[in-house]
Amino acid sequence: MQRTLVLLKPDAVQRGLVGELISRLERKGLLAIGMRMLVPSATTATQHYQEHAQKPFFPSLLKFITSGPLVALALEGDEAVSVVRNLIGATDGRKAAPGTIRGDFSISRSANLVHGSDSPEAAEREMKIWFPEGFVTWSRCDKPWLDAE
Repeated sequence: MQRTLVLLKPDAVQRGLVGELISRLERKGLLAIGMRMLVPSATTATQHYQEHAQKPFFPSLLKFITSGPLVALALEGDEAVSVVRNLIGATDGRKAAPGTIRGDFSISRSANLVHGSDSPEAAEREMKIWFPEGFVTWSRCDKPWLDAE
């Protein structure tokens, strides 16, 4: 099993899409092992987006991600990182394929609803930022069917 981080960004919260987006992730068979709603501090947001700190768009990214509440999710599942990336769609919502989260709901590159870790290593680093206390251990009742291949 692989773990990944998903952030439902402030625009997803403000537009009332949290339930729909979590439902899409769960229906794909991903298990939520951590969930919290918060307005991130500038420090937390800077830690999360450290690879963008020297880029020209960083100040606006920081302002956006700290502008209101977001929902942080730790998810677990088979190939969770790539599964989530495929569900999310292209970064630019205007170019994302229909059927993806961004393709169906986003109309912007910057306010693109959701973040998903881009690698298992990034997921591990990011989850330590958002879930320093760890995760809940549990299993879905349909796990035997999901695992039977």
